[in-house]
Amino acid sequence: MAQQSGTASGCLGRRLRRGIRGRPRRRTLVTPAARAPRSADAPGPRQRHDGGMPTVDSAAERARTAIRAGILDGTHRPDTMLSENELAAELGMSRTPVRAALTRLQDEGWITIYPKRGALVRSLSDGEIADLADARLILEAAGVQRATTAARQALADRLEPELVAQRAALEARDLDGFVTLTIAFHRSFVEAGGNRTLAEIGDRLTARQRLLLSAHRDSLFERSDQVIDEHRALIERLRADDPAGFAEALRTHLMETHGPELGPI
Repeated sequence: MAQQSGTASGCLGRRLRRGIRGRPRRRTLVTPAARAPRSADAPGPRQRHDGGMPTVDSAAERARTAIRAGILDGTHRPDTMLSENELAAELGMSRTPVRAALTRLQDEGWITIYPKRGALVRSLSDGEIADLADARLILEAAGVQRATTAARQALADRLEPELVAQRAALEARDLDGFVTLTIAFHRSFVEAGGNRTLAEIGDRLTARQRLLLSAHRDSLFERSDQVIDEHRALIERLRADDPAGFAEALRTHLMETHGPELGPI
């Protein structure tokens, strides 16, 4: 009896072990989407900023900087169509950051995006150029007119040394550097009046001012000495505490640089 019980127990143990070994393993279902390779344009996981691979945002900023530099240096001329695919190939990146860069450049006023066609490098019409120059004349002259005598003198002292850097940029044919310097130079006249709203309005014109100056690159380099002399004349009018003379010197400078006839202030 005891022997039969032991035999039965042994058979039961063997059956249990076979049952466990024979139980089917659970498999993870792999969907077709999971098997498919990731598209070059599909956004991947966001990378870290602690030395890992660049994020889409950082790649987009690199693309924006490169495309904008191409517009400024004449590689991408006004009224030319930019291809997203060609830009991506030139920059060695996927279309995703290039597309983001083009969107930012459109927001800044450099290009106009046409879906499925590309991005057109903007140019300003004669009317837009005249309106821009007139708006700058009004804003800058108003800022200087509203400044105190002490503020005008201090501004003249601060701006005088900047002419050296402006001349160096022109002589080096560093258009981007000169544009940055001259925009800051002219912005200081608007700021002199202490009116923040006027300064904000002036800042909204910055993208169009850059676009216009880049379109006139050849004229700027040819007139480099005259441009510096005209900037110096503006400083001299500040130092002489002569707002009316400043406005007239500014009017002459803008007409010489951009061409349109401007009315008096």
